[in-house]
Amino acid sequence: DVYKRQPFNPSTTITFELPRDARVDLSIYDVRGGHVRTVAGGLLAAGHREARWDGRDEAGNAVNSGVYFCRLTACDRTLTRKLVLLR
Repeated sequence: DVYKRQPFNPSTTITFELPRDARVDLSIYDVRGGHVRTVAGGLLAAGHREARWDGRDEAGNAVNSGVYFCRLTACDRTLTRKLVLLR
């Protein structure tokens, strides 16, 4: 399960457990559903995992304060959690 303490500034660590080796996509989206950044992707080994988001988009630009969504797709499941970025 994805766990996040909120709000955060300037970065946050997103933790999750994989029950088995799996192809993972952990991405951040804005409230309109636009892709902001992929923070973890590819084949990952089973176990406890951490990914860090520094409040920046794919181009390295700082994003505005606001609500974002973290979506984890792995092991035939998709989990979404809300993140609140305060600058």
